[in-house]
Amino acid sequence: MASRSFIIFISSLLLISLSFPSATASDYSPETPEQPEKVVVEGVVYCQSCDRYGTSSLAGAEPIPSAKISVICKNHKGQVSFYKSFVADVKGYFYAQLEGFKVAQHLLDHPLHGCKVKLVSSPLAKCSELTNVNYGLYGAPLRYEDKRLWGRNYEAVVYAAGPLAFRPSYCPTTHS
Repeated sequence: MASRSFIIFISSLLLISLSFPSATASDYSPETPEQPEKVVVEGVVYCQSCDRYGTSSLAGAEPIPSAKISVICKNHKGQVSFYKSFVADVKGYFYAQLEGFKVAQHLLDHPLHGCKVKLVSSPLAKCSELTNVNYGLYGAPLRYEDKRLWGRNYEAVVYAAGPLAFRPSYCPTTHS
């Protein structure tokens, strides 16, 4: 009698184990944590020409190599949550990768709402006065232009700001 109960017990264990798929080491693939998207801001810094002084026009403007800008992000409470300065390349182009930028409240702390780009300094003594062209003085808002970068273990959403401009400190007056 005991052997018959033992056989029934073992058979039921076998049936239960067959009814559930087994996981072997080759079938197991640990889920990798999803990489958060990186946030990048790009733009160009120019020197506004003297004949456009006092306007928002950048006609005839020249790029400023090594101009410095900053990206400032505030959370939904108005507190600074990110600040970093960046230097433009030889063509005045800046690519500001916001390493460490975190979104606490996805809808409220979105980069489009909370981040701005400001002019900091120009290496050109003859063109170092701040302008508010595209809000470079008070903070240029970010624009989403549906641009993304993908790579191995890398994904970035690219926003644009500007173009921004400094102006010459001295512009000769022209007599017409």
